[in-house]
Amino acid sequence: MRRNVEVKARLRAREEALRAALRLRGLGPVGQVCPVCPGAGQGPPQVCPGAGQVLLQTDTFFRVPRGRLKLRRTQDGRGELIFYERPDSAGPKLSRFSITPTADPEGLQAVLSQSLGVLGTVRKERLLFLLGQTRLHLDRVQGLGDFLELEVVLRPEQSEEDGQRLARELLRELGIGEQDLISGAYLDLLLAQGDNGDTPLSQPPAGHGQQG
Repeated sequence: MRRNVEVKARLRAREEALRAALRLRGLGPVGQVCPVCPGAGQGPPQVCPGAGQVLLQTDTFFRVPRGRLKLRRTQDGRGELIFYERPDSAGPKLSRFSITPTADPEGLQAVLSQSLGVLGTVRKERLLFLLGQTRLHLDRVQGLGDFLELEVVLRPEQSEEDGQRLARELLRELGIGEQDLISGAYLDLLLAQGDNGDTPLSQPPAGHGQQG
């Protein structure tokens, strides 16, 4: 299985986080309207000038005896079946995962739904930045709001502690405090408020996109 170190945090101000991410990329201020700002999600996915690609993602979670299994569908009609195991704790933690692509996500979802049962669905717009070996996600999650997620992709020679150190350094540079960190998955937050995410909006939320 592949490994990374992950951490999620609530965002108080998404544009501030975007500006900080651009600064870390050495790009300075945004300087113009970004696709994650007002009007996002109303046209085709774009590339933020000098920054990251906007990804529209729908994750369906299935009932499994351990870990988490989800089918991710993207705006291009493709999909990925993702299994992962990680502690449900705040702060940077190790995640072990496997990903298998599929060209028939609808058919695969039907089979998995019938055989395993569905826990719920998470719909989000993700703005992806690549910062060295770290994937930085600015997520706008339907029914929940705005979040930041870091995935430090570990090299074979690196330890969990190496990844945690890199993640914490980035959190400090982004101005994210311990009080903003969350545990679990987005689905857990939806279920906690009595929403399994299975009722889509009639149109995508304004500002809507490897593990989440």
